[in-house]
Amino acid sequence: MHTRSFAYRLRRRLRPSFTLWLSSTLWRRRLVFWLGALIVGLVCVIFAWGADLAVHLFRDLLERVPWAGLLVTPIGFGFCLFMVQRVFPGGEGSGIPQAIAARALESPVARNRLLSLRIAFGKIMLTVLALGCGASVGREGPSVQVGASIMLACSRFAGLGRMRGVILAGSAAGVAAAFNTPLAGIIFAIEEMSKSFEKRISVLIMSAVLIAAGAAVLIQGTGSYFGQTDAMLGHARDWIAVPVLGVMGGVIGAGFALAMIGQAKAIPRVLGGRIGRHRVIFAVACGLAVGLLGYVSDGAVHGTGYAEAQAALHGELQEPWLYLVAKLAANLLSQAAGIAGGIFAPTLAVGAGLGAAVGDLFGGMAPGAVAALGMVALFAGVMQAPITGFVIVFEMTDNHAMVVPLMAVSVIATGTSRLLCHHPVYHALADLFLAKFRQAAHHPVSPP
Repeated sequence: MHTRSFAYRLRRRLRPSFTLWLSSTLWRRRLVFWLGALIVGLVCVIFAWGADLAVHLFRDLLERVPWAGLLVTPIGFGFCLFMVQRVFPGGEGSGIPQAIAARALESPVARNRLLSLRIAFGKIMLTVLALGCGASVGREGPSVQVGASIMLACSRFAGLGRMRGVILAGSAAGVAAAFNTPLAGIIFAIEEMSKSFEKRISVLIMSAVLIAAGAAVLIQGTGSYFGQTDAMLGHARDWIAVPVLGVMGGVIGAGFALAMIGQAKAIPRVLGGRIGRHRVIFAVACGLAVGLLGYVSDGAVHGTGYAEAQAALHGELQEPWLYLVAKLAANLLSQAAGIAGGIFAPTLAVGAGLGAAVGDLFGGMAPGAVAALGMVALFAGVMQAPITGFVIVFEMTDNHAMVVPLMAVSVIATGTSRLLCHHPVYHALADLFLAKFRQAAHHPVSPP
């Protein structure tokens, strides 16, 4: 009787689980979600090909006509901003603040003004166009907005619900597929997007990252972005680079973040009255300034900065101090213009320049080691996301010998940055988007 009673209770307990697992509705929703993650991976690969081609074509143009950036870049900036304003509102800038802000919004209409398939298409097109005209932007931040938009659309179609978790999963999938770094995608979702670990959606995030990154790996292969390097800090005295780069990366990163936040707040106020009707002219002026910086630096400041970061890792970056200053200025000007494009890759490139500059200053250090340390230091200083910065550079360089110094420099840079900049840059920019929605809350808005 006791055995029969136990078996009966066990069947009663397991029956809901079996019913849930055999539910056709549940599996249909899962398949649509997984299909969305697959699409994110494929789209990010196509995005990467388009971005690389655009950078290559612009650099070919500069080789034939060195002054072409003085004409093409300002015209391109103006056209990109015009398209953002008239056709793809919500597609400006990095895209990560939009994804963060969308997670905080309750209204599907408001959320759709930041994440939609139309914005995703425009983000890709305008980022590639910006790179093709010499902007100092990256595609990784935009991949976050694209991934979140695609996953959100698929989840709405499937009636999945849990939209905040879906946005988080789509954002992580975008990072993983863009950098070809699955672990970094998960860490980014936890550390930067959510600032906490949400157990209920952990499987959602991991499955999206696995499928999106897997699709990218199947097409692009498993090679790291900057190639493998076994450079390391060979002598005890070389470890002085860790605190030096940590502090410098934190100070410069905090300054860059404060400048980004400051110009995002000031430009609408300054331009809103006098020049607000001619915002495109301001973008053209920013483009002209980037073109001038490109002319002075022989084109080094244009594009994502991957080539310069690779050169720094191999000890081949020319005039790293000049590159550091010029690339930072070009990054700020490209963001100030309001065009589409992110700061992930350009920040890593500036960090590589910082590492090369410090390596030249001390002498005798392995170029690959100090360049990798500089990338982590500046990334952690700007983003205040120490684990994400360490994991991204570690996966992109595949250098196990540098694990401890990379972790150390990331912690030092983040701590230094937080002393100067009290609000992480992406979350501060997301708050500006949310403030706009609050101000316009009493006005009816139609979805794009």
